[in-house]
Parts: sequence; C-alpha cells; structure tokens
Amino acid sequence: MLESVAFSPPLRRSALKASDIPAVHRLLSADFAASPAPVIDLMGAQGESPFRILLATICSARTKDACTAKVCREKLFPAVAGWDDVRRLSADELARLIYPVGFYRQKAETIKKIPDVLDARFGGRLPETVEELCELPGVGRKTANLVVAVAFKKPAICVDVHVHRIMNRLGLLKTRDPLETEMALRRILPVRYWTTWNACFVSLGQRICAPRNPRCSACPIRRYCATGKGKRP
Repeated sequence: MLESVAFSPPLRRSALKASDIPAVHRLLSADFAASPAPVIDLMGAQGESPFRILLATICSARTKDACTAKVCREKLFPAVAGWDDVRRLSADELARLIYPVGFYRQKAETIKKIPDVLDARFGGRLPETVEELCELPGVGRKTANLVVAVAFKKPAICVDVHVHRIMNRLGLLKTRDPLETEMALRRILPVRYWTTWNACFVSLGQRICAPRNPRCSACPIRRYCATGKGKRP
C-alpha cells in the first residue's frame, strides 16, 4: 500500500494592490507599535522641536539610528539649543559634536550654513513646506518630507531607500528612484496614511525586508508581496 502523503499547495506570488493598502497599513502599524521606532519618529513622538528634528534628520543620513541617537543626545543637543548656537560654533566645532555620524564634516558644513539662509529667505523661521525646506543647504525631498511629517504634523510622504525598495519589491510600483516613488505614492496613497507610511516601512526595512537576504518568513505582510518567499495561498 502506498503511504499517504499530505498535499502542499504550490507557493504563489501576489503583488500588493492599491485596494490592499488599508489592510497592509493596519498590519504594519501593529508591527511598528511592537518594534523599536526609527530615531526621528521617536523624537517626534517625544515632542522634540522642529529645530532638533531637522538637525537629527541631517545627521541620520547614511548613519545607523543608534549612532544618530547617541550623538544627538550626548553631544549635539547639550551644546546646541538653537540657531544662535549654530552661528556661534565653527564648522570644525560642529563636526566634533556630530562625530562619528557618516560624512560628519560635510554635514557640519551644511548645518553651519542654514541660519544665514533662514535669515535671508524666511525671516529667521524654519519653513513648514517641502518646497521651502528644500531651499535650505543639504535638505532634499526625503529630509524635507520627514521634517514636515514628524516636526510639523502635516501630510507628507517621505521616501527613502527602504520605502523605494519595498514598494517595488511588493509590486505596488515599478519606479526607478525615490522621487518617482514619492510622486507615484502621492497619487495612490490615501492622505491619512502619508505621515505614518515611511515610519512603518523604514522599521520593516531595517529589521526584516533588508536589501539582501530579507527575512520573508518573519514579514507581517508577506502574503501581499510579489517577490517574497515562503508565502502560501
């Protein structure tokens, strides 16, 4: 007699569709709440000022969250309380305060220039729109969107490498770069999800959906992924 063998249906791949966005957002929000938050979002939740959030966002580029948090908490913010302190310190002094974040010398030069631009173009105030923030030295759309969303609590879609990679990996979009991804998400993503979309996917990208060897078996939204492994119908 032949031994009975349990039937395992074949794995399938199902791309994320726009209609799936609410369900995916619920799953990722629960996952985010149970996981360590990206440092900038954590600062926003703790009520940090727009000034601090902008400086921390600049420092965080190409730098691990743990390094950014330590530098800001132990060195930068105890010495720099506002733009007058940035004016007072030299670029070399700022560089020493933010070391060892990535590209700390270039970032110090960038931070040093910002107060003069704020005075010349915005009357000394920090602007609250993406377009105006992008006029500041060293501030691109990713940083500007994050500051608008986290510091000013306004709808903005921050697209970094994690969001761009995962949107394409899921199959929701087919885009070539983060700017194209941002513009596509603006068209299809309900505004109520704009400010939290980045945080959820950055957290997922840092912990699970890595560029190489993603841990698909641990992913809370794997059944919506076009390329993930280990999904069953």
